[in-house]
Amino acid sequence: MFCVMTLVGPVVVSAQSSASQFDTVSFELDYAAASNAVDRLVLLEDAISKLQSAENPDLRLFAELLSLRVDELEATGRLDEAARAAADLYGFAVSRAGETGIDPLPTIMKAGQLAEAAGNFRLTLRMKEAELDWRRDGGQTGEALAQILDDMARIATAMGNSERAAQLTEDASTVRTAPDDIVENRSDTDGGFHEVEVFYATDRARTGEDDPTEFYGADRGELDYGTLVVTVPDTHVPGAIEAPSVWRLEFAPNPTRHVMLQSVTPLGFDTFFELMRNAVAAREKREAFVFVHGFNVRFDAAAKRAAQLAYDMNYRGVPILYSWPSAGKTMAYVADTAVVRLSGRRLSQFLQDLHDRSGADVIHIVAHSMGNRALTDALELLAARQQGSKEPEPMFGQIFFAAPDVDAGLFSEMTRSIRPLAQRLTLYASEQDWALVTSRKLHGNAPRAGQAGADILEHPHFDTVDMSALGEDMLAHSYFANDGSALADIMALLWRNPAPGQRCGLSPLSDTASLVGGAWTYNKETCDAPNIIGLLSLIGQENEVSVEKIRAVIAEHVTDPQRAAALQKQLVEMMEEP
Repeated sequence: MFCVMTLVGPVVVSAQSSASQFDTVSFELDYAAASNAVDRLVLLEDAISKLQSAENPDLRLFAELLSLRVDELEATGRLDEAARAAADLYGFAVSRAGETGIDPLPTIMKAGQLAEAAGNFRLTLRMKEAELDWRRDGGQTGEALAQILDDMARIATAMGNSERAAQLTEDASTVRTAPDDIVENRSDTDGGFHEVEVFYATDRARTGEDDPTEFYGADRGELDYGTLVVTVPDTHVPGAIEAPSVWRLEFAPNPTRHVMLQSVTPLGFDTFFELMRNAVAAREKREAFVFVHGFNVRFDAAAKRAAQLAYDMNYRGVPILYSWPSAGKTMAYVADTAVVRLSGRRLSQFLQDLHDRSGADVIHIVAHSMGNRALTDALELLAARQQGSKEPEPMFGQIFFAAPDVDAGLFSEMTRSIRPLAQRLTLYASEQDWALVTSRKLHGNAPRAGQAGADILEHPHFDTVDMSALGEDMLAHSYFANDGSALADIMALLWRNPAPGQRCGLSPLSDTASLVGGAWTYNKETCDAPNIIGLLSLIGQENEVSVEKIRAVIAEHVTDPQRAAALQKQLVEMMEEP
């Protein structure tokens, strides 16, 4: 059992077993059907209670329920309760930032606004103090802090505390005039970080906010282009997206400790492709990969995932993100299904433009979860346009369908027309994927393409890899990026396009498995994935690699003779002609 520190009252989530399992989609539909805020609050309190006593609760879902409770309390005019609920949510978001994905700062600000509107000035001041500490810890200076101190002075005056109000006004004046060099810069002592530039296209609408994490929202928009910069700390662990945690005494993101989206720069169509052509021409390999995120992903989270993939692979081509307008909420599954198919048509045009204008010799694609609906639609449209044409080579290199939330039968049929577009199609499936199990129930028990088990897909047009050995990852279901073993498989395919039987840890699931097509299973015990990733990051992007080169790199970085011999055997097998 674990408790979460809050400023007002404890929010406790228990890991004890519960007789009832929380059905996310059923709740989403019931909640949407409720006619008023009072009824919705009853549903929310029941759902929160179930999650508090559930076994292995989904913390991101729990945070979303707390956020909805704030909104409904505000809608019913219970502002003081709403303010306290927002303060509770802030405490929970800070303590579990890495697991909920929630930025605590907007929650602090919301709690302060509600508390002031309710006349609860004591809570208002506490929220303003929390916001001040948060922004200071994040490195903000000058006017941004001075405005908060001015607000605190105004609230202190309303409380009749003129002495504190005067002190706060003086503090605001000091902050406004203080030179930047006297402000503490924690990055001087915490280590360094690396910047990863990612090109992006999105059909999300802009919010009007300057903050890069809020630059694009969940509303539909026209196709927009640009570049973004994500910083990755020197202490980064492959597969992870480090975030602040109150248990490590971290109250705001810091680039030397956390993966952060630092900037978003929108560009015009022609400028975007001109910069991309220049970037491709300057790289060691004239290639690119496109990442299409899945359900329940905000733009900033998708940006960090795309950058993390590029960084962990030491990718020397150009990383590109395509972001469709997912609501970024666990309880927006139905809403996400309504927008993803339209994005497929826009993604199709973007992929065509990439092929024609990027200057890349090879373009690889990784799609995840519901993002595969957009990708399969996009590829099918591209295939239809190409019918009758005489393309000398496939448009794309490797295409990875990771945990695709697509009807299994439809996926198999679509790949018949998609197959000529790529050098190889690879489907990653899992029997442990909770999100796909939920999706299957919602779709009348129709199997999903990303599910393993008895209904695992086998088809001559694509390779299926059962990644069930990597375990369950709930609704985040990012095992293809979070576990190094799948990343090792992706890197091997980007490197030399080896057949499944040549790759680390794969063995056939049936007699129908062949050089191309069929189902394979991954055994993480037979693959030294961390070392494979490290070695491929050193040699995998070079145009010419010999056995001697592999032997020399292994000798330099692996001291154990038995491990070195096994790694050399695995890498050499990947190089051999199938």
